[in-house]
Amino acid sequence: MSRLGKIPVTIPGGVTVTHENGILTVKGPKGTLTEAIRPSVTLTIEGEKITLAPKKDSIEAKALWGTYAALLRNMITGVSEGFTRVLEIEGVGYRADVQGQKLNINVGFSHPVVMDVPDGITAEVVKNVITLSGYDKHALGQFAANVREVRPPEPYKGKGIRYQGEHIIRKQGKKAV
Repeated sequence: MSRLGKIPVTIPGGVTVTHENGILTVKGPKGTLTEAIRPSVTLTIEGEKITLAPKKDSIEAKALWGTYAALLRNMITGVSEGFTRVLEIEGVGYRADVQGQKLNINVGFSHPVVMDVPDGITAEVVKNVITLSGYDKHALGQFAANVREVRPPEPYKGKGIRYQGEHIIRKQGKKAV
């Protein structure tokens, strides 16, 4: 039994949810998200509540029941409030800036790394803090991971790009005998 799947999902004001031909569509003030729902899970919309249930007693249906409940909650939160990821750049001379839909990152390479910001995601840079925000949690998390991958934090001096609040375990380095 899925503990997440048993809880009905509430639809806030300003958000519309439709389910037709196995496609779930969530529209809100920030944007529109769609997700294909497998036929092993039933989805019923009753007023301001959405309930999910497995069609049969299979392992796949039970696993997808909670997964689709979590995806639906994230979709509703995304189109109504949005999501944010904050990255910090640490290192002497390391910096980033935004020019239109391009993110320029200078992190110690002989050239700046230029990344295209995907549609639906906005990037902001203040000092050495990159703030990414958007309504699609999956696309936002993937883009944040791609930015971090440019220069992951190293364990000796801690230089690199890290998530805000991420703790890097530091190593001691060489000792003189």
